Amino acid sequence: MAATAVRYLRATGAPTKAAPPAAQDPTALPRPALRAVREDERASLDPAEFRSVLGHFASGVTIITAPGDPRPAGFACQSFASLSLDPPLVAFMVARTSTTWPRIARAGVFCVNVLGAEQGPLCRAFAVSGADKFAGVGHTPAPATGSPLLADVPAWIDCTVHAVHTGGDHLIVVGRVAALGTDPVAVERGPLLFHRGAFGRFDG
Repeated sequence: MAATAVRYLRATGAPTKAAPPAAQDPTALPRPALRAVREDERASLDPAEFRSVLGHFASGVTIITAPGDPRPAGFACQSFASLSLDPPLVAFMVARTSTTWPRIARAGVFCVNVLGAEQGPLCRAFAVSGADKFAGVGHTPAPATGSPLLADVPAWIDCTVHAVHTGGDHLIVVGRVAALGTDPVAVERGPLLFHRGAFGRFDG
């Protein structure tokens, strides 16, 4: 920007103050030395301690669902968050080893089902791998994408996949909100919370 301004003022004949070399030609700055981080420079971190400390952060619990053929896809997800108001974006994180994520990615859409205080068993059912997670679970198509909207959830957010970023051993999935809503009856029961490896509820 500085170099552009200087060139403009000189072209118009306006007086300019002498600019420092970096401002006159940003490309003249020396390139920083780049090198890989050696193993002995990496901070040692015990995975068990990492989980234990981060477990003190209480969070809500969701089930991410997507339409599929012959059956829908879904998994329990604690790492969900709102991201942007304009445009309306949300995000969730999923392990790169997840067998459910490729099915959601193929669908290109998903519904975030926010779980209520009494839906711990539903969360556990969707946390397993390989089973028919939707067996006996009531659901209807979400209005915008057709993703499974689970019965009796306090809130739901219907999305299209907006972007996917890498984040270590996880993927950061950004969704653009197409529709959303709440169930007033389920809202009154309160949210399902997860804290230090156990479910709980909010007493306000």
